[in-house]
Amino acid sequence: MEISGFVLKGYEDVRAAFAANFADGGELGARFSAFRAGEPVVDIWAGHADRDKTIPWTDKSLVCVYSAGKAAISLLIARAVSEGKLDYERPVADYWPEFSSLGKGQITVAMAMSHQAGLCGFADPIPPEEWINHDKIAARLAAMAPLWPPGSASGYHTQTIGYIANELIRRAVGRSIGALLREDYAGVDLHCGVAPTDIARIAYMPKPPSAPVHRQDSEFTKIAFLKPWSAAGKVSREDWLAAEIPASNMHGTARALAEIMHPFANKGVDAQGRAAIDPAAVAAALSPRISGEDLVLPFRLTWAAGLMLNTNQHFGPGATAFGQPGFGGSAVMIDPAKRISAAYVMNKMSPALAGDPRAVRLFSALDRCL
Repeated sequence: MEISGFVLKGYEDVRAAFAANFADGGELGARFSAFRAGEPVVDIWAGHADRDKTIPWTDKSLVCVYSAGKAAISLLIARAVSEGKLDYERPVADYWPEFSSLGKGQITVAMAMSHQAGLCGFADPIPPEEWINHDKIAARLAAMAPLWPPGSASGYHTQTIGYIANELIRRAVGRSIGALLREDYAGVDLHCGVAPTDIARIAYMPKPPSAPVHRQDSEFTKIAFLKPWSAAGKVSREDWLAAEIPASNMHGTARALAEIMHPFANKGVDAQGRAAIDPAAVAAALSPRISGEDLVLPFRLTWAAGLMLNTNQHFGPGATAFGQPGFGGSAVMIDPAKRISAAYVMNKMSPALAGDPRAVRLFSALDRCL
């Protein structure tokens, strides 16, 4: 099997791990990329972008990264904090007054970003096609009561965190997440709302062979994941691709994810050597906010303001790592102590909600090389 791209000297174990994922039959097409202290050290891809294995995976192949896109959301929120447009410790309602209704007035930006707001989904039915309409979902979130006391526990906001963050950015920055990616990160191949000209680059993505193992004892899990209205439905593929659903339908490459997240790993400096985010904002973004059994995901988690601490080794063995997994296997990892950012994307989905063995193998190999 041919592996394209490059691996710098000293990182050969990563190439071997990548090849092993294919040799084990775990991949159709995939890419893995890493930056260290501003330098790209690994960027490799292999396999196929189509069902019939006739279209090679290339450096232009796009894939839906599902919740791995939440990592980029956390970075954009931190950038707004660095610019003085948002403050983690201020209430969301300071920027979005309508949000204060029904006991939500004291929910801070940091609480919302660490999944403590009690807004993991809608308990009562909504038209599933509304998920492609940001304004309607934002209005519903502003008008609803929390499902648990805010600040008392985390409960993964599968879809809703994207709308909360997007509304904060729209009000504080004046542009949406999709617009920021298009305009300020034009050289980074990450999209929240895919242009028609890019649709042909999107890889075929077969469904996982079985359903994920969800928490069985939580009504919040059902609300977040399993209701017929828990995600977008009754819409065309083209409308879904074009919509800004930041928490679950970003499309991009592994290199794009590793690159956009690099300031979190590199003291606020991006992969081009520019001071992108104030180090104090990076520290605030990565400060642990809450620990305990998540009310939605079947894990005990520690959340920072948008990323998970690596308490379950979902992102390799690094004790100082943070990350965000995506359904099916994609994952983003940053480690500020080692000044490393990395990402894995693929188109053969697994049932993993987090800790996909293919991603863990790659992050572990990378850690051994540092």
